[in-house]
Amino acid sequence: MELMKRIIKYCLYITLMTTLSTQATDHHTESALFAAGCFWCAEHDFETLPGVAKVISGYTGGTEKNPTYEQVSSGTTGHFESIKVIYHPSEISYQQLLDFFWHHVDPTDPNGQFCDKGKQYRSVIFYSNDKEKVLAEKSKQALIKSGKFKTIETLILPASTFYPAEDYHQDYSHKNPVRYKFYRYSCGRDQRIKELWGHD
Repeated sequence: MELMKRIIKYCLYITLMTTLSTQATDHHTESALFAAGCFWCAEHDFETLPGVAKVISGYTGGTEKNPTYEQVSSGTTGHFESIKVIYHPSEISYQQLLDFFWHHVDPTDPNGQFCDKGKQYRSVIFYSNDKEKVLAEKSKQALIKSGKFKTIETLILPASTFYPAEDYHQDYSHKNPVRYKFYRYSCGRDQRIKELWGHD
């Protein structure tokens, strides 16, 4: 009888530890940095992906510490309007994020994205480690070899400090849906993406 109790306790312990381990794995997140023009739009698009836990609008790539929106918009800080994508690698891979990124930018524009022009609006993949760098470069080379576009102007750069944008920029599409939709339409983002990528 005592032996049976011990066996049952042991089995319950194993079950509990397995459950906790699975939960820990499921909640593990990683982050990826991209610049895709207006961060309101980029944030909104990436938030639709299953496996993405959160997207934060911000600034990265420059040397100015704690930059403001006005400073970055002036094009003098070296920063890009960008997003930090926090995701569950058990649900979505970095490669899938890259594929999604390419299909939501104009990779042929060296001067910005859509109606937003200036270095601060260029499309960029920021890599945080060698694995991300290799995958990013391979994805760019694959696009070049496909012959779909004559030139690919999207940059691949090492990640630097990411500064979250001001609160009023976070979740802008949800906080200001009418203004957001008007901006997005008037900027021609979706029209240009459809022109470039069709239904890919």
